[in-house]
Amino acid sequence: MQTLEEAELCFPQLLNISCKKHIRPQSEAMFITIVLSSISLFTAALNLLVIISISHFRQLHTPTNILLLSLGVSDFLVGLLVTPFQIFLTKPCWLLGDLVCALYYLIPSITLSASVVNMVLISVDRYVAICDPLHYPTKITAKRVQICVFLCWGYSVFYSVLLFYDNLKQPGMYNSCYGECVINIIGTVDLIFSFIIPISAIIILYVRVFAVAVSQARAMRSHITAVTLKRSATVTAKKSEMKAARTLGVVVAVFLMCYCPYYCVSLSGYDFVIGSSAEVLMIFLIFFNSCLNPVIYAFFYPWFRKSVKLIVTLEILQPHSCEANIL
Repeated sequence: MQTLEEAELCFPQLLNISCKKHIRPQSEAMFITIVLSSISLFTAALNLLVIISISHFRQLHTPTNILLLSLGVSDFLVGLLVTPFQIFLTKPCWLLGDLVCALYYLIPSITLSASVVNMVLISVDRYVAICDPLHYPTKITAKRVQICVFLCWGYSVFYSVLLFYDNLKQPGMYNSCYGECVINIIGTVDLIFSFIIPISAIIILYVRVFAVAVSQARAMRSHITAVTLKRSATVTAKKSEMKAARTLGVVVAVFLMCYCPYYCVSLSGYDFVIGSSAEVLMIFLIFFNSCLNPVIYAFFYPWFRKSVKLIVTLEILQPHSCEANIL
């Protein structure tokens, strides 16, 4: 029979080098598991609907929607891969080995970096659409956006591998005992490139976008009675772009609210205890953002609601369904 000391170890057979179990109250552990499992399921399912919608229906193959598709892919990976592994990290011991531990931190870094860069690209797209609408069709083309998305994911993979290079080269080198999952990165570098630079760019671009949007709205209201049919079409187009800017502004605002707490705490110099309730809560907010984006689309985009209806009723399996009018 195991002694009390052995029962408190992650690997009782490795008496001298095994970590002790960090046992949570059963109610807290069950609550965290249920919440993270639910978020994982809903995040993967909702973002899969976004991916299918934009990929299948040709009317949605616009530069802005290509960016939303890329964001949907990163959010889908968060639900499919990242959140389930977070459940393992909340357990008393890490039992999946040192290499899986390193990969556990690498995959979230790639997906979350891609999300951040996608948000910057979305901000640039709205900036050009609102601030330079006449040149938008020539500056922001589908092909250019596809190249930007490719570079976004390439950068995210390269940056993350570089950030975790030591941990991937020698997995487990920072563990103090068996049953631990600890990695070490240069926190200042990650803070600058994953938070300060991209968030500053997003805020600056959107402040400019909304300043121009407000001035355009006032101009349209003051001249609305004197527009010709041609100008009326231009006004309608501008209103459409502004509506898209407001919707994507909500996406960006929610993104900032979910990401800022974690990085602001890091910026303050406070060190999280890995696996602590505070760290779990901050990580939960970041992961929850991936679940919220499709919900925002459902509220603000009629095309998303129509496409979901066609997907759920399996009407997309019919011939030529990709040509359906959903705008």
